[in-house]
Amino acid sequence: MGAMSPWHWAIVALVVVILFGSKKLPDAARGLGRSLRIFKSEMKEMQTDGGSSAAAPAQPAQLPTTPEVQATVAETPQTETKAS
Repeated sequence: MGAMSPWHWAIVALVVVILFGSKKLPDAARGLGRSLRIFKSEMKEMQTDGGSSAAAPAQPAQLPTTPEVQATVAETPQTETKAS
C-alpha cells in the first residue's frame, strides 16, 4: 500500500485537469519546458567555464589600493538681516 497504483495516478491527473483546466495545462507544460531548456544550457555553460578556469590556475585577486581621502568642512557664509 506504500506505492501509488495506476488508479491513484489517474485520479490525480483528473483532479489536476479539473483544477487547472485543459487550456492552461499545455501553456504550463510549454513554460516548464522552456525553463528546463534554459536551465540546462546555463548549467552546460557553467561547466565549460569551470573547465577552462580549472586548466589555468587563477591568481588571487588583489584589492586596489585607494588613497585616503581627507574630509574638509566648509562653513557656509551667513547673511546678516537687518531688523526694521
